[in-house]
Amino acid sequence: MAESNLPKGYEPEDVEKKWLDHWKENKTFTPDPEADGDPFSIVIPPPNVTGVLHMGHALNLTLQDILCRYNRQLGKNVLWVPGTDHAGIATQNVVERQLKTEGLTRDDLGREKFVERVWDWKEEKGGHILEQIHRMGASVDWSRECFTFDDQRAKAVRKVFVKLFEEGLIYKGNYIINWCNRCHTALADDEVEHSPKPGHFYNVRYKLSDGSGELVVATTRPETMLGDTAICVNPEDDRFNHLIGKTVILPLVGRELPIIGDTYVDMEFGTGALKVTPAHDMNDWELGRKHNLEVIAIFDEAGNVNENAPEKYRGLYKDEARTVIVADLEAEGSLISIEDHEHSVGECYRCKSVIEPHVSEQWFVSMKPLAEKARAAVPSETQIFPSNWEKVYYEWLDNIRDWCISRQIWWGHRIPAWTCEECGELIVSETDPTKCTKCGSSKLTQEEDVLDTWFSSALWPFSTMGWPDETPELAKYYPTSVLITGFDILFFWVARMMMMGIHFQGQIPFKHVYIHALVRDENGKKMSKSTGNVIDPLEMSDKYGTDALRFTLTAFAAMGRDIKLSESRIEGYRHFVNKIWNSARFALMNFDGKKPEASIDDATGLANKWILHRLEEVKVSMREGIEGYRFNEVAQTMYKFIWNEFCDWYLEMIKPDLYSEDESRKAPTLKVLWTVLSETMVLLHPVMPFVTQEIWSVLPGIENGDIATVLYPETRANCISENAVSQMELFQGIVSGVRNIRTELLIAPSKKLEMIMRTSSDEALSLINDNSELVKFLARLETVEAGPDVRGPKASGTAVVQGNEIFIPLAGAVDFESELARLDKEFAKLDKDLIVIEKKLSNDAFVNNAPAAVVAQERERLAEIDDKRAKLTELKNRLISVMK
Repeated sequence: MAESNLPKGYEPEDVEKKWLDHWKENKTFTPDPEADGDPFSIVIPPPNVTGVLHMGHALNLTLQDILCRYNRQLGKNVLWVPGTDHAGIATQNVVERQLKTEGLTRDDLGREKFVERVWDWKEEKGGHILEQIHRMGASVDWSRECFTFDDQRAKAVRKVFVKLFEEGLIYKGNYIINWCNRCHTALADDEVEHSPKPGHFYNVRYKLSDGSGELVVATTRPETMLGDTAICVNPEDDRFNHLIGKTVILPLVGRELPIIGDTYVDMEFGTGALKVTPAHDMNDWELGRKHNLEVIAIFDEAGNVNENAPEKYRGLYKDEARTVIVADLEAEGSLISIEDHEHSVGECYRCKSVIEPHVSEQWFVSMKPLAEKARAAVPSETQIFPSNWEKVYYEWLDNIRDWCISRQIWWGHRIPAWTCEECGELIVSETDPTKCTKCGSSKLTQEEDVLDTWFSSALWPFSTMGWPDETPELAKYYPTSVLITGFDILFFWVARMMMMGIHFQGQIPFKHVYIHALVRDENGKKMSKSTGNVIDPLEMSDKYGTDALRFTLTAFAAMGRDIKLSESRIEGYRHFVNKIWNSARFALMNFDGKKPEASIDDATGLANKWILHRLEEVKVSMREGIEGYRFNEVAQTMYKFIWNEFCDWYLEMIKPDLYSEDESRKAPTLKVLWTVLSETMVLLHPVMPFVTQEIWSVLPGIENGDIATVLYPETRANCISENAVSQMELFQGIVSGVRNIRTELLIAPSKKLEMIMRTSSDEALSLINDNSELVKFLARLETVEAGPDVRGPKASGTAVVQGNEIFIPLAGAVDFESELARLDKEFAKLDKDLIVIEKKLSNDAFVNNAPAAVVAQERERLAEIDDKRAKLTELKNRLISVMK
């Protein structure tokens, strides 16, 4: 056992490194699936291998760690699996940028060498975020670290792909997908970020082929008109329904287009006539399939106009094509007008390039059969917190489209499908085939595409447990207990895990899903590098300690409410860490290296009975808060108990006992102090693991030196005392009342006063008589007189506490004449400053021409003076009233 003392100041850097190394070396958080204890398991949302820790990660990790450390305290068999995601497009982009600095492209290396290069990068740089997770104190089992692209996960991915293919739930076909011209790959709907952008409506004239008139069509993308294959109107629209069945001439091209009718067309939008371009619009694709329209793609994969367009436009990038086409439409008289119009634009979530709908052959998962069971499982088997996210979850599943899972990149799980060059047979297999299953040929070509990163992530809850092997971990820890994640991947990840877990395990992957809020800056703005308002969690940990950062995030993690974070808040909770440290140092000095042997049952006095009662209430509040995911209440409970009650009141109230030579008073109080301090460290440990562990390690008489493995403190029904609470409320009111009088009348703290209290009940009189010495000690009083009939002199400071009147005689305590003279000088100084500021603010030239910040500063000074003047007036009136 370490020496029972603490340094004067808490140095988090040294303490954190010491205990992080200790926990990792001793495998403190590596559970045995064969051991006793109900299972509690969490799989970490795997951060991208390219990532660095940000405040969203820090919040997520803190909340998960609180749950894991708390459930270990309950005696549960806890597994928290760490890992990272191979992040296909993101990682490939990083390495391609690296190659670019060397004057190379991935094509220069070839697929095999390029993938080797990515693995080299992953081994060298890809573990940084795991080191940062370690820094946050995450009590994960590092021996079970996983990677979505390691061998075991690859085995699981292949098995799932093959089974879904055999079940007819994976298919290959031509379909319109989201295409990134920059990344040269398909993207799922969820990987497209939509935001409003300024644009235009181009009103274009399409002449009827029979020369009988024209239709005006409004479009935001005139460049795609080269691929138009129809004009659509609403059959209920009397303006146009008589034209259904006729044809128009496509401007600039001359091709005839049929006019079709469909109620999909909004008669109030644009002109009420819609151009249909199935190859370049998701909705037009569906219209085209419904009406059997031709599909004409006029852009290649790079976004350049292809051979399907008139020769004049071929080779132009789509933005250039728009400019040329608009000019040509105007020249031939087909462009009627251009109107400003804001519309939603989809961008690649990785490179922010504008997405181009693109028709190509891709692999898909048929989602509706999987979605039905995932929908039915909420909330009957899986609960989402806060529950308002259930509606969003349902809406997505109810409107789900098939999932495009193929990606045209090289880094990722390559699709396990081969085509026979001799007979064209498609072979999908868990193992690499050597011969065609149909003709026996060995000429097999594997699919070039890889799987969407989210495909492997969707298997995470059971693949991390060793599936498809039948492992002890899978039997013990699946389904997992809870998933903590951000709302932004509710669809990307959560819903897909639900589908895959139910389909392959026959069980939901997690019982609870807690959706945490965003961490914003102090003004409520989203943190971003471009705005310059990012707060780096590692920097904050270095500056204020990880415990202060964790406690701050916990304190503001109210369910369903975004966190407004500032560095000053973290600094403020660093003071709380110091308060805990100093209170422990005070206690340790009094323990004198020995565990108190007395019994808390022998402890007397209001302070001991009250703090033991409050400790029992805190135990209940902490359990209810953590189990209800009300993390902010957990932090508030501990803050109030430690700072306001334990430090500010209890430690002060027991000083007479601690300094007493009467062992019958001192020994039981020391035991209560030891009990409250030790159990408080255990209660606080899930939120602040480092400072609690360091204090725990030097507490005398501790048998288990690792607080992370200590059980939750047992309840003591015999310590519940509502009477102690009501007595303490009155006691605090009396002491605070005297302190307020002293503060308001500017009486020096060193000046001992007299107190006269007219009591309103026998209970109040008994309380003041039993604790008169303690009242004197805390309120700095010379004498205390109490009774139902006493009354103080006219010149008294007064307060009323629960119907009891407190009088503090002021004769000799306050020099009224000097104090009034001092106040008059204060008024004179304030009035002088007031004249100067009011003169500035009444000057229009100053208000209109001075910098806004300067004018605002003067107004703030004016408000401060008004506030200070009001307080001085109140004090002056108070002095005059007690003099009368």
